[in-house]
Amino acid sequence: MKEQEIKEILRAENPEFQQLEQEHRALENRLSELESKSFLTTDEELEIKQIKKQKLIRKDKMAMLIREYKKAVLQN
Repeated sequence: MKEQEIKEILRAENPEFQQLEQEHRALENRLSELESKSFLTTDEELEIKQIKKQKLIRKDKMAMLIREYKKAVLQN
């Protein structure tokens, strides 16, 4: 089973995956908004670093859910 297929299944069936994906998307939108500015305040630069960390955390959790799903399917 391909990773894209697993993502589709998790999007449909797993509330945690759905939440993580939604949060990741919101963080990405905020990051784009900040990065499009021609000048950033110190606080905004700090916010960009924090957003990138938060995005990575969510991406890692989504990858973990995908791995767990793969493992469960292979065991059956």
